[in-house]
This record gives sequence, C-alpha cells and structure tokens, in this order.
Amino acid sequence: MSFGLIALVTSMFAGIATYSFSRSSLIDQRFEATRAQVLGNAQVMRTLLLARRNLASQVITTIRTESRGYALVRVDPQDFFYATDPLSFTQADLPVSLIESVATGRAATQRFDHDGELYQGFGIPMPSVGADYYEVFPLRETQRTLSFILSALLAGLIVATAIAIALGWFTSRRLLLPVRRVVDAAADIAGGRLDARLEPEDDPDLNRLAVTFNEMADAVQERIEREVRFASDVSHELRSPITAVSAAIDVLAARRSELSDRNQQALDVVTTQVRRFDRMVIDLLELSRLDSGTSVPRYETIEIADFIRRIAQRSGFGMVPIVTSGIIHDQITSDRLRLERIIVNLLVNAREHAGGPVGILIDGRLDAVEITVIDEGPGIPEADRQRIFNRFARGTSAARGTGTGLGLSIALEHAGALGATIRIENNTPCGMRFTLDVPTDPDGAEVVEE
Repeated sequence: MSFGLIALVTSMFAGIATYSFSRSSLIDQRFEATRAQVLGNAQVMRTLLLARRNLASQVITTIRTESRGYALVRVDPQDFFYATDPLSFTQADLPVSLIESVATGRAATQRFDHDGELYQGFGIPMPSVGADYYEVFPLRETQRTLSFILSALLAGLIVATAIAIALGWFTSRRLLLPVRRVVDAAADIAGGRLDARLEPEDDPDLNRLAVTFNEMADAVQERIEREVRFASDVSHELRSPITAVSAAIDVLAARRSELSDRNQQALDVVTTQVRRFDRMVIDLLELSRLDSGTSVPRYETIEIADFIRRIAQRSGFGMVPIVTSGIIHDQITSDRLRLERIIVNLLVNAREHAGGPVGILIDGRLDAVEITVIDEGPGIPEADRQRIFNRFARGTSAARGTGTGLGLSIALEHAGALGATIRIENNTPCGMRFTLDVPTDPDGAEVVEE
C-alpha cells in the first residue's frame, strides 16, 4: 500500500503540473493565433470602411473568420451593429464589460459563455473610421483537447497506481518471504515442533540469518531435550527409594497402635508426605513422556456416558450424580486413557481444593461433548484461572500441603493432544465449573479396532 500511495501522490502532482502546463500552453497558443487573425481582420475592416462606409452591412460579410466564429462592427454616429451572416450572434450576446472597455478607446479581450459554449472575444476600437470591431472564436476544440489530456492523465494515474501497488506487493512478498519463513518456523517451534528449521537461502545475508536461526533452534532443542531427559531420569531414579520408603511406612503403619500418640502423629505426617511425593514422581514421569512427544493418541470408539460412570466408580467418586442433557452422539472417537486421565484429574482437583465434586454434567453438541465437573468450593479468583494450569501452580485459596500442583497441567497437556479445551466458569451460587470440550470426531483420527 505504501508503494501505491507514493505512486498516487506522485502521479497526482505530475498530472496536475502536466495538465496546468498543457492548458496554459494550449490557451496561450490559441490566444496568440486568434489575436493575430483579429488584428488582420480589423485592418481589412478599417480599409473597407474608409472606402465604403455606407455599406458597412455588406462589408462585414466579406470578413472571413474561423468555423463557427463571428465578426461584428459598430458604426458611429448611428451606433448600429452589423454582424456576419447568419445572424446567430449579435451585439446582445457580447459581454457588456467588453463593449464598455472598447467604448473607452482601449482594445480588450474576454472569455465568456454563450449557449453553453466557451468563446474568446476580442474588441478593437477604430476611431479613425468612427467604428469598433469585434470578433469572437469558439474554444470547443481547445476544450476537447484539454478534456482528452485530462482523461489520459487520469487513466495514466490509475494505471501507474495499479502498477505500483502490484509491484509493491510483489516486491514486499519477495523481500518479506524470508521473514515469513522465520515467523512460521518460530511458530512451529513454539507449538512443539522442535525439529522445525529454515532452508538455506541463495542470498548470502539471508543465508546467514537462516544459519543463525537454525543454530539457535538446535541449541533450544538440545536444552529442552536435556531438561526433559533430566526430569525423566530423576523421576526414574526416585522410584526405587520412594518404593522402599513406602514399604517401610506400610510396616510402621501396621504397628501404629504400638507407637505413642506423638509418634503416631509423626507417622501420619510422614505417610501423607511420602504418598504425595510418590504421586509427584508419577506425575513428573507422565509429564516427561508428554514433553518428549513420543506418546501419540490412540483413538477408539467410546460410549461416553457409560465411560464416565465407570471412571467415577473406579476413582472413588461413585456417589457423585451424573446428569446428561442434549446428547446428540452417544459415541465419540477419542483416546480412552488420555480422556480418563483428564476427567480423574478434574475430579481429584475438586476433591482436594473445593471439598469434592457435587455433580458431573454431560452435554452434547453437534461436533463436541462438554463434560463439566461442578464443585461448590471457595472459587478461584479471575487472576488465578489461567495460572493454575501452570506446573506446580496453585490458587491462592488452595490448602497448604495438598496435591502436587501438576494435575491440571497434565490434564491440559492431554486435552491439547486430543484437540480438546478446558475452560473455567463460575458456578451458581458458589464454586466453579471445569468444562472439558471434547470433539466427537477429531480431524485425522484413525480408530484402532479392538
């Protein structure tokens, strides 16, 4: 658009200057040509009047003017006007100001309109013969030429602007194409495609940009993979000591009655924290698998209402009422394990931070199913509703020492892999609604037959 705007402004100034110059030049040429003719005709008229003054009406007819031009003569003392034949132009059609100027003894010229057409009028006093000579010329041809020039300039303006816009668009696309490739590659990397790279460029400067970007992407990929491997290795290494500690805790718990009250309290604290630590290690291992990208969805056909009932029973939420409404599809295509993990994490989140779920709502739409976990807890402030999906993040109202801070982030990772979304809404009159939108038939899903 900048090219087009520059071309438009430049063409406008050039067109205005060209038109002004052409108009002035044409009018000046026309004026000089007609002025010379008028002076010649006036001299002829003066000579004829000296010889045959009483035949002024006949003498005027001998004057030759341009096509559609007219000549008039005013003769004293009668103050009569005589015009060339045919009498389609008389003294009444002359501008009064032109006649008054000539009457004072001064030659004058003036442009005026007559019957919708522009004329150039000349008046020359001839005191030696007691007469005034007038001649008018139509400016139709000059106007027509100027109109043609104006039309040509407007057409040139439009063509030049269009060419400039096309050239600017083509040039900007070529110039910005490498930048667009960088943006696309950066977006791919941000979206999880760590292997996205730029192709080599023919231009040395652009090729340097591509090489530098690829080196940066290699470094980022290497660092992320190293961190993922480290988290995975640490989680694996922690499994053995955690298992041993859990076994020892179970032995102590079996002989809990033999311990003093103070030791029992200490044992309860250790048991709670070991169980929490064990869950955190399991969650970290799961996140490591998700970050590595090695786990791909395994799509199956699922009876959604029956599936959620069995999940609730198996996870200890069998008493939570399940309400179905608006179901259009009894079956959906999704990954059974991932979907179960999301729903269980939402139920556990409601139990640990909101006093437990009070209902599960299954609502069907044309192309998706909404699964909503409802609680009546203290709620989540607006500022925390996006932050709680971050790893190890908790809401300001969350109880200390509960949960691992990874459940919602794991649920969100699984939802993204399924093409699903999780949103948070207020419940009435208190509490929250965590709603999972699951597509009934994801694009590119291949159902695995049992």
